[in-house]
Amino acid sequence: MNKKGKKSAGFWLCISLIICLISCIGASMIQTNFGKVTVKDLRFETESGHQMSALLLKPDTATAENPAPAIICSHGWYNNREMQDLNYVEYARRGYVVLSMDMYGHGNSDNLPAGDWWKSENNANGMYDAVKMMATLPYVDKEKIGVTGHSNGALASRTAVLLDNEAEKPLIEAALLVSNDAVYKGEDGAYFNMFGDRDAGIVACQYDEFFHRTYNEDGSHTAPRDFLKQPNAQSFLHFGEDPEGLESRKAETIYKEDIEGKEAARVIYNPNITHPWAHFSKRVVDSSVQFFEDALGAPNPINGSDQIWQIKVVFNALGLVGFIMFVVSFAKVLLKTSCFSSLRAEEEVLPLPALSGREKTWFWVSSILGAVFSFVVYMFGYSVIAKLVGGIAPQSGPAFIGIWAALCGVFSLFLLWVGRKFTKAPSRTEENGVKISAKKLGLTILLALIVAVSAYGLVFLADYLFKTDFRIWVVALKAFNANMIPYILLYLPLFLVYYIPNSICINSYNYFELGKKPWINTCVNAMFNILPSVVMVIIMYGCFFISGYLPNEFVPFFGGSIIGIWLYPVIVILAVAAVVSRKLYRATKNPYLAGIIMAVLVAIMSCTNTLTQM
Repeated sequence: MNKKGKKSAGFWLCISLIICLISCIGASMIQTNFGKVTVKDLRFETESGHQMSALLLKPDTATAENPAPAIICSHGWYNNREMQDLNYVEYARRGYVVLSMDMYGHGNSDNLPAGDWWKSENNANGMYDAVKMMATLPYVDKEKIGVTGHSNGALASRTAVLLDNEAEKPLIEAALLVSNDAVYKGEDGAYFNMFGDRDAGIVACQYDEFFHRTYNEDGSHTAPRDFLKQPNAQSFLHFGEDPEGLESRKAETIYKEDIEGKEAARVIYNPNITHPWAHFSKRVVDSSVQFFEDALGAPNPINGSDQIWQIKVVFNALGLVGFIMFVVSFAKVLLKTSCFSSLRAEEEVLPLPALSGREKTWFWVSSILGAVFSFVVYMFGYSVIAKLVGGIAPQSGPAFIGIWAALCGVFSLFLLWVGRKFTKAPSRTEENGVKISAKKLGLTILLALIVAVSAYGLVFLADYLFKTDFRIWVVALKAFNANMIPYILLYLPLFLVYYIPNSICINSYNYFELGKKPWINTCVNAMFNILPSVVMVIIMYGCFFISGYLPNEFVPFFGGSIIGIWLYPVIVILAVAAVVSRKLYRATKNPYLAGIIMAVLVAIMSCTNTLTQM
């Protein structure tokens, strides 16, 4: 305790570690079904000649004497194997052997040259390789193997089925495509049944940003929410027949027909959600559990609405909270050591008096200008930036987000310069921490790296001891291979150019009395950090939900399908950045420390949760 009765940094450091431990234990208990499922982290050489990373979940009831049905599941583009936790948790507790794979170019699987993912020799980007491996396990029923995946994981499942069609002994018994389409027509343009006598299902989200459209000759297309009315959907439900003149079939109904002497099933689930929401949806899990129970038979049948993966989400999210608490408290603890004590402020940095006159006006004007600039560059700059870096960037997501962030960082420095001219305010660079000696800057960089590396050390411990990580939906901190370090170093400068100026603006110039409570100023700065992203999401999805079409269908160059999804984690990260930078600034009067820490953490997070192409 200090003199004011506040808890010490050491106390909060201990609390953060306890929270992270609770997160790991809780998530592990759910993931292992309270000890009834064994979770293994696999690295194996596939038939395609590449290393695959996967999580294997084996229920205790699956033995060589009593082999169980198996399901291989895959994430989508720019994700990794842990993104399928809602599915593999629920499948495994129902008795299925489950393999959640990292597709090639993702997670800890081998990276491939651009465009090589779907070559036949790479076996559906690893999906069919995984199927073949599962068929060798003694505790797997080789007659009951299913495949499923989200988005491009569904494409991998679909491609695996096409490869299986050519196999001497087919291995896949059932396929569920989540947020992607089947192949409805053959090369001759006629409808056909690509799944043959297998059971097949599609989860067609009504507001899918990419799929479930019928394209016309003029390039226009139907809205995904009208998918069930389209011939493609009806042909699928009629087992590949031309649907003209046939009865209209409905969603959520399993239709069965005899195909070459074997009963096969078709079903389309049509939830009222977006593309990414499909891997965070109780309804989708309910549908997938229902589908595979009908197709493969569940060794331990449990009603589809009985789900526990949400509890794992709570524990994983708790780990994120503990992680951020660790970053702040550990930095403050290190500030008390002899090595870094010179970086500590003599006393807690308090806000400046409330602004008035031109300074007050410029705060609001510059904040709005920064938000508008961020909005315009993101929404209208994507097509330009994508063309510039698309062919050379090994990771397109971090490249675009990093360039956008860097441009915003440079613009914020420009606004500071204009503000000096407009307000005629004194420089104050020494008293607000902007001016810093070379020695202090060197110590700041060292401290920031120690904090960031130590924080990620918790993530690796969680992975090593519990096979868990810290995440919620699209915000994820995961362990990674050393081959990711060059990519992190490649994109780190872009994030430094944003997060350091952002911390300078928030703390050295915009930290003043605003309202009766100190936290109001922090909240306002955090609000302006996330405002452009929030507005963009509202515009994009407001238009989508009202009209059935994304706004780029009406306004050329206005955003795109994927960049709306990329905004989800950005909103969380930018809000956290404002809070973390303020807390560390109050202890140091040093805006660079938090900026460097956040840049390193975001670079690692961005580069280890995306697609990498050589």
